[in-house]
Amino acid sequence: MRFVKKISTLKKIISHRKKKGDIIGFVPTMGYIHEGHLSLVRTARKQSQFVVVSIFVNPPQFGPKEDFRAYPRDLKRDMQLLKKEGVDVIFNPTNKEIYPEGYKTYVEVFDLSKILCGVSRPTHFQGVTTIVLKLFNIVQPDIAVFGKKDYQQTVIIRQMVKDLNLDVKIVIGKIVREKDGLAMSSRNTYLSNDERRRAVVLYRSLQWVKNAYKKGLRNPKKATQRINNMISKRGGRVNYVEAVDKDTLKPVRNLKKGTLIGLAVYFGKTRLIDNIII
Repeated sequence: MRFVKKISTLKKIISHRKKKGDIIGFVPTMGYIHEGHLSLVRTARKQSQFVVVSIFVNPPQFGPKEDFRAYPRDLKRDMQLLKKEGVDVIFNPTNKEIYPEGYKTYVEVFDLSKILCGVSRPTHFQGVTTIVLKLFNIVQPDIAVFGKKDYQQTVIIRQMVKDLNLDVKIVIGKIVREKDGLAMSSRNTYLSNDERRRAVVLYRSLQWVKNAYKKGLRNPKKATQRINNMISKRGGRVNYVEAVDKDTLKPVRNLKKGTLIGLAVYFGKTRLIDNIII
């Protein structure tokens, strides 16, 4: 496994592997690797011969009052975990390497970036699409693997790939959960023991709506109100609960197969997201 910090070095490595005919798999991360990330790495390994994982906490996707400085980091641990998975290259650039002095270019997918998470985080997805496009240009992957937990992000990235005619296949990995159902996230480390116990209501509320749909529930307003109440009773502060089409992210009039129930909730100062497709 190679550890690379320079864009020029990584480009030379990738060029060499492409000349050998290798399929390049790529998993972009912000580090603090957990089982959810590792499942994406395994997916990339199955579909490629050469796997690159980036570790870069990207400043532009954090708002001015968000947790950029506090975001958990443990590079030594990350490297150990990724080495066990047979990752070929870890790309860990500095901020100056990615955004040198005088940097002025940003990429935005309109409309999709301004709904759901984009309402309370208006600059977040511009930061995401900018860094993902930069990483795609650097790594030149044949496939790139993203997690389903960040569902809106996957829809936005697919739209960007389509609109900009990028030659990369986007693969979506499943949500990996703790034993009690809480979706794995680096931000779970922020939760107090009490908040961690209460946060399980997110998964339980999504399971409730899935079962209620099977029993005949079709009214999205009733579904989201019930979820909202379930979460509020457990001390969660709801940012949003929405029922939308899984492809367009537009609100649905009736629950149907393929409807995405997405939510964002605060426990204390920690914002968690989760979703389910019914």
